[in-house]
Amino acid sequence: MKEESKPVVCFGEILWDILPTGAVPGGAPMNVAYHLHTLGLAPQLITRLGSDERGDELVSILHSLHVDTTHVQVDPAIPTGVVNAIPQANGDMKYVFAEDAAWDHITVLPSLVKLVQASGYFIYGSLVARHPQSRAALLELLEHANKKILDINLRAPHYHKDTLETLLKSADILKMNEEELELVSGWYGDAQNMEDQVSLLRDRFGIDSVLVTRGANGALVYYNGKWASHPGFKVQVADTIGSGDSFLAAFLYSVSKGRPVEQAVEAACRLGSFVATQKGAWPSYNAEEVLGEK
Repeated sequence: MKEESKPVVCFGEILWDILPTGAVPGGAPMNVAYHLHTLGLAPQLITRLGSDERGDELVSILHSLHVDTTHVQVDPAIPTGVVNAIPQANGDMKYVFAEDAAWDHITVLPSLVKLVQASGYFIYGSLVARHPQSRAALLELLEHANKKILDINLRAPHYHKDTLETLLKSADILKMNEEELELVSGWYGDAQNMEDQVSLLRDRFGIDSVLVTRGANGALVYYNGKWASHPGFKVQVADTIGSGDSFLAAFLYSVSKGRPVEQAVEAACRLGSFVATQKGAWPSYNAEEVLGEK
C-alpha cells in the first residue's frame, strides 16, 4: 500500500471560533482535515463534541462537506468547545479558550488504535494535551502511529515545557510558526538565526523534518535532509485563522504526490496566503486554481 493511500489521521480539538463578525467552525486538527479533504485526500478526524446545539451544528457542517465523522465522539455532559478570537492590530488573532470542553475528554477505543496503526500520517497538536484525559489518549495513540506530525499550537496558559518535550520526542515532522520556533529553541540554546534554531530542535529531539511558517514572509522548511524556503505571497489579510493549518495540509498533499520540497513549500504558501484573505478557517475554493495547477 502506498503511503499516500493510507489514512491521514487528525487528532485533537474541534470548536467554534467566536469572531467579532460571528461564529465560525475551527480547531487546528479540524482545519487541517478540512483542507486535506478539499485537496482530494480522505482524512480521518478523532475529536469530541458536546451533546448540544453547537455540536449538532458542527456534525451537520462536516456531513455537508463530506468529511468522515465516524470517529467524532459525543460527550453527554461536557459542552462543545468555543474560543473567542480577538483581532490584533497586525492581523493576527488572540485566542481565549473555554476552560473545559468536550475535546478535553477524548477517549481511546479499540477502533481508534486500529485506525492509527493503519494510518500514513498521524497529526497531533499541543493544545489538546492541556487536559489529562485527552493527553493520556494522545500519548497512547502515539505508541501505535507510523509517521507522527506535531503541529505545535502554543496558546498561553495552555502549555507546559515538560509536556511539550514529550510531544517533541515523539515527532517525525514538526510544524510551528517563527514565534514558536524562537520561544521553544530558546529553552535549549541561543541560536541566532532560524536555520540554527531549526537545527537545534531537530538534533535535540531527533526530528526528521521541521516546517516553519512565517506569516507574510512565507516559510522555511527542513525536509528529509534538504532546506527550502519561500518568501510568501503579498495579500490583503482578512484574518489569519487556519492559515497555518492549510499550509500543513497543502505541504502534505504535495509531498504525497512525490513533488519536490521546493514545489511543496510554494503550494503550501499559496494556500496559506489564500486562506488569510478569507474570513474563518474553512473557505470554499477550487484546489487546482488556488494552488496554480490549472
